[in-house]
Amino acid sequence: MSHFAKLDSNNIVTEIIVSEKDFINSGAVGDEFLWVQTSYNNNFRGNYAGIGYTWDEVNKVFLSPKPHASWLLDDNFHWQAPTAMPDDGLLYTWDEASATWVEEEEGSTP
Repeated sequence: MSHFAKLDSNNIVTEIIVSEKDFINSGAVGDEFLWVQTSYNNNFRGNYAGIGYTWDEVNKVFLSPKPHASWLLDDNFHWQAPTAMPDDGLLYTWDEASATWVEEEEGSTP
């Protein structure tokens, strides 16, 4: 059994199922070209597909939704902030307006 992601007309994942390739090819779940195999242990196609992920046809990878406008993809197709989060044991959230990491106040929820 394998995991397959169903794509809409914009290459956005709308559904994930566990199936045999023959079942996908049978047409029982629609056009087979709408289904792309994904790997839950990330052996191929970058990231395991999730609902709302985008299929990048050029690079043959699934991309998670972009968390913030300023973030960029790294060489492994993961979104990264323009600056690294401080590694000082404190909790931070990304503030897009200032494009910086902001320390969370004690007791706050992101």
